[in-house]
Amino acid sequence: MPDTLNDIIKAQQLRKHKAIATGLFVLMTLVYVLSTWLLKTRDDIWLGYVKAFAEAAMVGALADWFAVTALFHHPLGIRIPHTNLIENKKKNIGDNLGGFVVANFLNAPTIRPYIEKLHVSTLLIQWIEQPQNLHLLVSEISAILKNVVKSADDSMVTQFISDQSQKLLKEIRLNATLAAGLDIIMQRGDQVRILNYLVSKLRTYVIDNETMVRERVKKESHFLIPGFVDNLIATKITKGLANYLAEIEQDPDHTVRKEIDQQLKRFIEDIRTNPAWQKELEDIKDSLLSGDKIQQYASSVWKHLQNAIMSDLEGTESSIMLYLQKTISEMAHNLKSDPAFQQKINKWTQRTAYKYILKNTSKVGDLISSTVGNWQEKELSNKLELEVGKDLQFIRINGTLVGGLVGLLIYTITRMIENS
Repeated sequence: MPDTLNDIIKAQQLRKHKAIATGLFVLMTLVYVLSTWLLKTRDDIWLGYVKAFAEAAMVGALADWFAVTALFHHPLGIRIPHTNLIENKKKNIGDNLGGFVVANFLNAPTIRPYIEKLHVSTLLIQWIEQPQNLHLLVSEISAILKNVVKSADDSMVTQFISDQSQKLLKEIRLNATLAAGLDIIMQRGDQVRILNYLVSKLRTYVIDNETMVRERVKKESHFLIPGFVDNLIATKITKGLANYLAEIEQDPDHTVRKEIDQQLKRFIEDIRTNPAWQKELEDIKDSLLSGDKIQQYASSVWKHLQNAIMSDLEGTESSIMLYLQKTISEMAHNLKSDPAFQQKINKWTQRTAYKYILKNTSKVGDLISSTVGNWQEKELSNKLELEVGKDLQFIRINGTLVGGLVGLLIYTITRMIENS
């Protein structure tokens, strides 16, 4: 039974045209009966022609009715051989239809012109340039990312981070890394700023604590030395040390500065080349990687990362979504302004689609065959009758008219021969 509006309309049209064809047959039957009855009482020559036309039209109508009906049903419910062909030949129809489509539509000469018109890059650019499409794409990617992060196996992710971290740390030579970091500090002159800060603080400390220096001097001095001498010595020490620190602070080329720079350079080179430093730093690294520490670090990292991603994606102004939107827009803009890259994408798509279609033509044929084969026999017959049944009724109508004309021609020729 038709189950869609389109099928209902087709069924109505089929019934209408069946009624027209059948009505024409009934009309010819009435004309034949009437002309036969009139010929018994009248001897009009034209009645013979009418009777011949109606008689032949009836035969043509019945013959074409039988032919059309035999495609989809048993005529009058009688199981005449070679009728109800659609139901009886369902498998052959599916196989032949699949073979027909493959042979006539999915061959190289047929599909090549359509494949060459396939410009995926243009379609992609035009689609992304629509704001609602860009928003939809970003939303879908964000939803997928959220689902992936939310449903990820924590133990597997933690183990992955742990394994990768261990591989990375094992490949790192801490002595070389530390030496390189100190080199950068010296190249930027950070040691100068540090030294200036320390010297300034130390000089201020010495000046502010002159009393403490005097007490220390008195404590360490001999009891025979007068107190004023101790105070004088303490003052000299404090001023001398403060002045010396001021000289270091004010003179960028002071010998102390140069000495410190030289010591730092030797220290850096020692870290870089001395096996003892390398062993000591490797021992520190191994202690960090020992036991469950790295696993705990990895678990903590994943939890923080997971919470950060979920919190961002659920926010009203997601940084990840803004980044995705910006990145996709830039990709579309770059693609639009790069005809050569567009051509590469189009050629690759065309070549891939062409190869894939030709490679799987047999599967298309199998799909059509199996689809038709899986239909119920009655369902298949009804589907095909709905599609072509209306047009087939014109065969009945034409058969009625053509049969009548042929019968009229034969009758006319016969009369001519009889009267010659």
